[in-house]
Amino acid sequence: MSQLRREALRAFKKLHRTRQFVFQGDELTLKAGRKEINEQFRKNQSEKNEDEIKKMIQLAHDVDNELRTSVIQAVQEEEGVYKLRITEETTRLDNVVFNPDAIIEKPASRNRKGNSMGGCCGGQSATKN
Repeated sequence: MSQLRREALRAFKKLHRTRQFVFQGDELTLKAGRKEINEQFRKNQSEKNEDEIKKMIQLAHDVDNELRTSVIQAVQEEEGVYKLRITEETTRLDNVVFNPDAIIEKPASRNRKGNSMGGCCGGQSATKN
């Protein structure tokens, strides 16, 4: 078995394990995830270009990472109350308090070369003498 084939198989199995972990207890989503993973790998199983195969394996790793770090399972416990399942791998960001009095300055207009444009037509007169 070629090295790329082994890597693809490892990525396939890892995605399925991640699917089972992230969506545990949600049978509908587990089935949909299984179907999508299997379809995508089956669709590309005849690919021969090694560079394309490497890109697809990297995509599988990226999807795996995104699922593990960004998906939070929420289960409704009662009307308007949800229990969140946050894992050690879930990305946590600092909350920033919203300031309704903040003044947001409009960025300066720039031309294609990144130079600041002064006024209309790049600071030049619209009419020529």
